[in-house]
Amino acid sequence: MAGAHATKTSWRLQEFVAHSSNVSCLALGRSSGRLLATGGEDCKVNIWGVNKSNCIMSLTGHNNPVECIQFNSSEEQVAAGSQSGSLRVWDLEAAKILRSLSGHKANITSLDFHPFGDYLASGSMDTNIKVWDVRRKGCVFTYKSHSQAVRYLAFSPDGKWLASAGDDSTIKLWDVTAEKTITEFTAHTAAVNIIQFHPNEYLLASGSSDRTIKLWDLEKFKMIGSSDVETGAVRCVAFDPDGGCLYSGASDSLRVYGWEPDRCFDVVPVGWGKVADMAICNNKLIGLSHQQTNVSSYLVDLTRVKRPGGAVVQPTEPSPKGSTLRRSYERPMTTCSGPQRVKQSSESERRSPSSEDEKEENESAAEIRNADDYHEIFQPRNAISRSPPKPGDLFPLFCTSFKTLNEKKNEQKSKTRLYKLCDRLTSPERSNRFSPPALQNSFHKGPEVLGDEEAQSQIKKGHDTMCVMLSSRQKNLEAVKAVWGSGDVKNCLDMAVAMNDRSIVVDLLNIVNLKPVLWKLDLCTSILPQIEELLQSKYEREERLQKCKACFKQLKNLSNVVKTKADQVGRHGSAFKELQLLLAPLDY
Repeated sequence: MAGAHATKTSWRLQEFVAHSSNVSCLALGRSSGRLLATGGEDCKVNIWGVNKSNCIMSLTGHNNPVECIQFNSSEEQVAAGSQSGSLRVWDLEAAKILRSLSGHKANITSLDFHPFGDYLASGSMDTNIKVWDVRRKGCVFTYKSHSQAVRYLAFSPDGKWLASAGDDSTIKLWDVTAEKTITEFTAHTAAVNIIQFHPNEYLLASGSSDRTIKLWDLEKFKMIGSSDVETGAVRCVAFDPDGGCLYSGASDSLRVYGWEPDRCFDVVPVGWGKVADMAICNNKLIGLSHQQTNVSSYLVDLTRVKRPGGAVVQPTEPSPKGSTLRRSYERPMTTCSGPQRVKQSSESERRSPSSEDEKEENESAAEIRNADDYHEIFQPRNAISRSPPKPGDLFPLFCTSFKTLNEKKNEQKSKTRLYKLCDRLTSPERSNRFSPPALQNSFHKGPEVLGDEEAQSQIKKGHDTMCVMLSSRQKNLEAVKAVWGSGDVKNCLDMAVAMNDRSIVVDLLNIVNLKPVLWKLDLCTSILPQIEELLQSKYEREERLQKCKACFKQLKNLSNVVKTKADQVGRHGSAFKELQLLLAPLDY
């Protein structure tokens, strides 16, 4: 198979059953390309590894089919919207429900997280767009301008704009802080299904049911390019990470487009059918599609695809002079590169969780299906690794147009927090440097100190995760104990192995080793593969190495003693000679 992949441009990774009923939506994690979330008519959200067919985690809580899903930029949270118009946000690292939000009156059709703050945008069949403060469970504001369902939402890379696309064939660009429409694009003749911001420049790409892709200049607010008519509706597009080209997931093919001038660099046959989502990682494009209960994943080797700047493809015309002068985004300063964020603790945050929050958490569960994969993907963030890391791994406010005085005050506070977020993320010089001339805003820096509430939250985050893991382990141990009580050690061990949790196997081995009489041949056939996996485990490899060295040293000392005893005459001498032969490999 590896040889075949070396000569192929695209191939199918796997196909697996994702839900007990039809799959309705899916989403890839953009930052790593390793995580996949699926939503189904069974009202569940399942989390998967892209190259694995075992479900890592199953999230419940929705009472209606899940309609759309989205990861946040760090892939630590996932949001899902349902047919009823409700939203739920889960913390994947802590394996628990984070927020439940309601306010839409129809299906949730689109979601997007703000790239830097704790904000989530949602679009619905009710034609409204809402921006939510996830941390404080409130609706910040509602945009009402589309005349039909909102199909897609995307925040700009700097987090200052929000683009929306709808069934009314329009694309609208919103100023997040000013709470108003900046411009509207109307060149499409059918529903707009997908929009994507260029990763660096002020460009926006859109795909529509009119079977075309269009590119828009966000400085001059005009269309600068349009593709030829494709074979079907365009539902999936993605810019290359370096911004040099645009990929389109067409029916059973991947198309590579350039602009200024408009051209198609390559068409790669891919058997994915109607692709639902794409992500690019390490020069590989991952595409996903779903049909009934199944999800299929495909991989395209981008090193074998014709792209701009390659030896095969050269621009037939010089790029227009203006294209080289287009503005570029400059990433705002974050906590990794600057001072800590300001977090003012409100009175409501300092209070203990309300009974409604506790009820919501009880109704929404996060079941860990595969402990090993969960540890591998989510736990390293909290673990202190002794080895050098390998390179490259609750009821809300109801928002309407007419609010009571208290609701208006709460909304105003949330808006003020969002303005402060933009103040923190953008300095005045940066704002004036990359904002369009007509939309330059003045931002002010404030004192940046880590608040007590946030510090406590960060400290407790790892504790919550450990509590979840220990609770899961206790539950599994109780199940194993129930079988152990029947006296059937073999079935007990088989159950522990089937749980796919090595800690349970270790606990059981500690008991079996206390009673050597329990060891049987059929027990060995089951346990030896598990022991091999434990020995090959990446965890605590230094401790294991040191213990092995200590054992080797002691055995060498014993070997010298045995050599002197082997010359004895009689039964003891024979036994020492036999032991000497067993210890002989230590001398090599």
